[in-house]
Amino acid sequence: MISVPKSTIKPFSNLSAQNSIYILSLHIANMFNFLKEKLKKWVSTSVAAIKPSAHKEKADKLIKSKKKPAKSSKLTTRSISETKEAKPEQKTHDVSKSYSEEVQKPQASGFFKKIKEKWRSVKIDEQKFESLFSDLELALLENNVALEAIDKLKEQMEKKLLNSELISPEEQLANALKEALENLFVPAPNILEKIKQKQGPFVIVFFGINGSGKTTTIAKFAHLLKKNSISCLMAAADTFRSAAIEQLQQHGEKLGIEVISQTYNADPSAVAYDAIKHAEAKKIKVVLIDTAGRMHTKENLMREMEKLCRIAKPDLKILIAESTIGNDAIEQTRTFDKAVGIDGIILSKTDADEKGGTAISISYATGEPILFIGTGQNYDDLELFDKKKLLRQIGL
Repeated sequence: MISVPKSTIKPFSNLSAQNSIYILSLHIANMFNFLKEKLKKWVSTSVAAIKPSAHKEKADKLIKSKKKPAKSSKLTTRSISETKEAKPEQKTHDVSKSYSEEVQKPQASGFFKKIKEKWRSVKIDEQKFESLFSDLELALLENNVALEAIDKLKEQMEKKLLNSELISPEEQLANALKEALENLFVPAPNILEKIKQKQGPFVIVFFGINGSGKTTTIAKFAHLLKKNSISCLMAAADTFRSAAIEQLQQHGEKLGIEVISQTYNADPSAVAYDAIKHAEAKKIKVVLIDTAGRMHTKENLMREMEKLCRIAKPDLKILIAESTIGNDAIEQTRTFDKAVGIDGIILSKTDADEKGGTAISISYATGEPILFIGTGQNYDDLELFDKKKLLRQIGL
């Protein structure tokens, strides 16, 4: 405890409150300065006393103190002999032998290399193929591929993979699927060249179910012909749906293409006939015939379409199918194909569907080529179908 001389403390009785506080603060400040000087001296003395050599000496002493006392080196003859008998015989270590054994020992390989070596020794039997195909089958179903089409792909892939060496399962499966799909898609003819080679009007009839985008697709096709300097006209043979004639006429006005029409409930075959005769008289190269959308289950409408085709004798019969119909594609296309015979397909609204399964299903169901795909609402949004692009789209 640090004491302060009493003489330094003066009574505060005769001082004002402000002065008393001031004097007290001075005393406190002096006390802190005194303690500060004492602390500095103590620290400097302690640091000077501690030297590296001192630390080393203390460490050495500590280590020696913890060591066990050494045993006496003086042993009797009896104890030496007993020690020799008790101690087991030590075997000599053959360095050269151990080294040669280590050299001959095979080096460990990485886990992926071991897996590859394991798969190389296995062939794909039916059970292994089913295991590999199960995930692929689920993915195809989720991408709107009809089950019938999947079974066909499976059959082709099985022929290629069964009893083959499984070197790279994922890669082999992908290559087999790609090959099966490429065989499924029939090469599309060059429509523009076929049109140019024909003497007289080239007649194309478009049909499909309600809401497939048929009328808009016909307008896009007319725009494509005009861009390629091929004259055409459009026939409004959809005399059933309200405002169908006006819709086609509006497209004609925007494109500068003539539209042949009659009144509602008129015979669609008569409209088609008038359009063909008009094209012959005006030397117009192509006649595009719009028909009423009809469900494939309506027999009377299907018969009406058969009649139109008999009278118009079209050079090309195109089914316009919506790309989002999925599993219904097979039934629809087969019904239309049976009724009139499909020569080609245009897939509409592909911009609303990234799966690509409908194209696979339709190609399988008809065995006919996909000619074009609709990629938007503008007249320029009609592209030639490219199977390689579709394969890239589905990850192949």
